Amino acid sequence: MNLNFKMSELIYSETAIENNINNMPDINSLDNMLDLIVFCLQPVRNLLNVPMIITSGFRCKKVNELVGGVDTSQHLTGQAVDFIPNEMSIENAIFKIQTSNIEYDQLINEYDRWVHISYNKGKNRRQNLKY
Repeated sequence: MNLNFKMSELIYSETAIENNINNMPDINSLDNMLDLIVFCLQPVRNLLNVPMIITSGFRCKKVNELVGGVDTSQHLTGQAVDFIPNEMSIENAIFKIQTSNIEYDQLINEYDRWVHISYNKGKNRRQNLKY
């Protein structure tokens, strides 16, 4: 299987760098990130057939606090990413994902600025939200 994503993309954080915070995930979060890439992100990338710019992936607790994330954020466990599809509207990307058979836990249109998608192995709800 060809993968278009690297773990480093999901760990990278401007906020962590600016605040000298170690944003390295634990082994369980790394495992969740691998599942997210293989079972969710790559299928979405194949479906949309456009590059996806990851704007936020894993967040340690301190980074999550600094960016205003909630305590229950799946970013904290490596189960969620925010992305912008290149050359495609957020609405169109969301629609394509919703009408596909791709497994996901939450799919959120966040302010028509980015897509939040999460994957929770064995517990996916296919929940769709818009903020």
